[in-house]
Amino acid sequence: MVRFGVLGPLAVWADGRSVHVPEAKVRALLADLLAHGGGPVPVDRLVEDLWGARAGRNPVGTLQARVSQLRRALGDASLIRHEPAGYRLAAHDSDAARFRALVDRRSPDPATRAAELEQALALWRGPAYADFPDAGFARAEAASLEETRLAALEEQAEVRLSLGERVDLAELVALHPLRERLRASHLLALYRGGRQSEALAAYEDLRERLRDELGVDPSSELSRLHQAILRQDPALDVVVRPRSNLPAPLSGLVGREEALAEVRALLLDGRLVTLTGPGGVGKTRLALAAAATMDPRPEALAAGALEPPVGDSFGGGVWLAELAALRPHAGMAEVAEAVGGVLGLRDDVAGSMVDRLAAALRGRQTLLVLDNCEHVVEQVAALAGRLLRAAPGLRILATSQDPLRIEGERLWSVPPLAPEAAVELFAERAGIEPDADVAEICARLDGLPLALELAATRVRALGVRGLADRLDDRFRVLTAGMRDAPERQRTLRAMIDWSWELLSRDERVVLRRLAVHAGGCSLEAAEEVCAEPGVDVLDTLARLVDRSLVVRGAGPRFRLLESVAAYCRERLAEAGEDDLITARHARYYTELAERADLRGPAQREWLARLDAERANLRLALAGPDALRLVNSLAWYWMLRGGLSEARRSLAAALAGGTDEALAARASVWLAGIELLLGEPVSPVRRAGLDRAGTALADWLLTHVRWAYGDGAAHEAAADRALAAYEELGDRWGVAAALCLRAKLAVGRADLAAMERDGERGLALFRELGDAWGQIEAMDVLDRAAEIRGDYPKTARLREEALRLAEELGFEVSFRLAAIGRIALLAGDYERADDYHERARRLAVAQSYRSAEENALLGLAMSARRQGRYEEAEAHLRPVLDFLRRVRGTPGIAFVMAELGFVAEQRGDAEAALSRQREGYEAARETGDPRAIALSLEGLAGALSLGDQAEAGQLAEAARMVGAAAGIRRAVGAPLPSGERRDVDRITARLRAALGGEAFERAYAEGAGPRLKA
Repeated sequence: MVRFGVLGPLAVWADGRSVHVPEAKVRALLADLLAHGGGPVPVDRLVEDLWGARAGRNPVGTLQARVSQLRRALGDASLIRHEPAGYRLAAHDSDAARFRALVDRRSPDPATRAAELEQALALWRGPAYADFPDAGFARAEAASLEETRLAALEEQAEVRLSLGERVDLAELVALHPLRERLRASHLLALYRGGRQSEALAAYEDLRERLRDELGVDPSSELSRLHQAILRQDPALDVVVRPRSNLPAPLSGLVGREEALAEVRALLLDGRLVTLTGPGGVGKTRLALAAAATMDPRPEALAAGALEPPVGDSFGGGVWLAELAALRPHAGMAEVAEAVGGVLGLRDDVAGSMVDRLAAALRGRQTLLVLDNCEHVVEQVAALAGRLLRAAPGLRILATSQDPLRIEGERLWSVPPLAPEAAVELFAERAGIEPDADVAEICARLDGLPLALELAATRVRALGVRGLADRLDDRFRVLTAGMRDAPERQRTLRAMIDWSWELLSRDERVVLRRLAVHAGGCSLEAAEEVCAEPGVDVLDTLARLVDRSLVVRGAGPRFRLLESVAAYCRERLAEAGEDDLITARHARYYTELAERADLRGPAQREWLARLDAERANLRLALAGPDALRLVNSLAWYWMLRGGLSEARRSLAAALAGGTDEALAARASVWLAGIELLLGEPVSPVRRAGLDRAGTALADWLLTHVRWAYGDGAAHEAAADRALAAYEELGDRWGVAAALCLRAKLAVGRADLAAMERDGERGLALFRELGDAWGQIEAMDVLDRAAEIRGDYPKTARLREEALRLAEELGFEVSFRLAAIGRIALLAGDYERADDYHERARRLAVAQSYRSAEENALLGLAMSARRQGRYEEAEAHLRPVLDFLRRVRGTPGIAFVMAELGFVAEQRGDAEAALSRQREGYEAARETGDPRAIALSLEGLAGALSLGDQAEAGQLAEAARMVGAAAGIRRAVGAPLPSGERRDVDRITARLRAALGGEAFERAYAEGAGPRLKA
């Protein structure tokens, strides 16, 4: 069979081998026939295509000669036929025809369709008709094929996105920047990859290109996608964005099909299902399988029983909270913190994490898997009851050896495997064929999955019959064991005892010492904590992993199964090593925290590493070096928002610590964190501080409250910190102190100082590679740029800060709101509202109150400028309440000005004047010239209202406008165009009421802020 190729250079294959077609005109003849679908093509058409005006005296004869050459090359004269209508190819196969057939097949199943498109696109070897780029006969067909290829690439991107795959379209978009369907997939791929800022920038690039090159706007579909990205529409997150932390199973679930169906049915009917049973029976595996694969029953959905509760159908996600690392009898607050950490809730505000969990889960369909509850069962029961009552869309699947025993609980006892399933599991894990000996082993091990899997690892060494023979002694130990222990525990203990006795000395040493870790450990930690002269920990770990006694995860990280860990802790105590290994564990993790470089280019990597070791770090806090550890972890807790944990840990370490210098430094961190939480502040032990500790106190305690309190005292502390850090040669401290001084200059409206110190701080932080510091410095510099009206520079700084914040996972809500502020000043209210609403939702999800208030303030400013006064007030009231509680005088001045403008624009002169007077008093208290100027402008607006306004009152208002302008000019910060709306409105009203000459005279008299009433 001959096959032709035109998706690249012209090619011919016969029986799988390449066929050479000589001479350019012969090849062009074949290409011409293929470009016309095989023909027939008239003789004169072929002559014109091949020779044009240079055809000889006998063009028909020349064509016949070329046809003969082509027939010889193809080896089959019947492949080219001559008919009255011209020459044509006989029935033939070509890559172009195969390509179009695959593209047109359009299988409804996404996975099948993806395979079709991949197969179709794999046929391309280069541009269509690549040998004939200028040939007129091929131009239309090549263009048609290329368009079909691009459409197939666009569809392939859409299908892969629907399957949850990550797609990189950057190169294709660069080649075809105006294809909107391609751009839509590109935007969605960027957004789902956590690159929201790049997705929005890509849309702006397309919009500008379409406007400049075609004079059109993006399609309505693309505009809707843009809006959905702006508001972080959950519908966009259906597949790719993480909405679950369920681990991928490393092996299949054997013998649990019926159990899986029953658990899924229980979850559809009830909101709390608890899987009970002995350790090792497979509760966790079954729970994870049910959570990952559960499908809703059609009849339940038809009756409106619940929203589809599977995978990505849960708007709030499917989340696994592993509770095994919690200490026995931990408080409900610690259980709530563990669950909140899984859901990404911040822990840096005062109040109950239980309440924040309830608020985060309320109104969302969420499935929460609470694993290993037995050692904290009472606390889990109390928490589950609270959450289920508060969040109607919540479902909980728990695993525990004991029931939770709360209202609405559906219990399902996980049974041992049935005989057939046990044999299947054992044979699969051992890599053997089942026989009577296998059936005997499975029956005598009671069908417990963990026992079967452990036993299967010994088949290679003992053989099946030898293994069966060794079980006799094990079961006699079982029946003669502790009579008051549950039988299921005795069975599991016998199995682990047997496995332990088969281990070498080195394996026993490493295995029992691994048990001191919580939530697993890294290879480095295992080698440090489990070390023993003559023992190769790495090699021993590998053997233990092979024997399924240690589970290896990504990283790599190593962990023990829960029952094995409990057994090994007993063995550790029997060996008299408990105190020794616990001390080693505490020392290793203390030194790890001290090594953590959270102020340099490895900041993100160290944050991730400390995140992975959080449970081990908590255990180490009980050690003798707790003061060292809390001092090393304090900045980590602040970056991660774990302020409640930080406060609790610092206070406990201070209560038990004796090192005066370490205690003094810890007291500084504790005071700073209590200030952030808005709680009473513990005294700082300044007597024990060295030069570096004093600098930290001056910087930290001012950094966390720079916007509140005594400005002069703050500036003095910042100056002291800067001098100390310069003396110590601490470049990070110098950069941090410079950024703090730049922030404090905001209150003086000293733009030169803001820019000078901010630029120096930014340069240092960039040299150090500290992303947090760069965000901190850019926050000051973009404020200065905004005040100067340099909005392009402001936008550049804020977009870079947002990118860094998203990479770091820090202060993203504030950065989103900052970009929304730029859109607000530009009058793009739709974009501003989208950014501020995204910031608000993120802050609420993280229980981050100050970030929420910041976003609400942006929404309020936008609503007022759009004439939605009631909505503006509704946003401003809770912000004002929050600021009054934290004594945020600068913020109070600004909010009262906004509320005053709301009243003025509604025509309520009395309310406007009252609010603006309160704002003026707050502004005077801050001493901020720009705040005073804003209050004067607000007072002028209030005084300008009303039909009864006297000429003297109107003149005083005009003088206030002039005074405000003079103050702004004096500090080098005149109002930029984006912030003149209120002043221009008030000025126009006063000019109309007073007359132009009288207004100008009063305006010129406005030497400073004055009030008559």
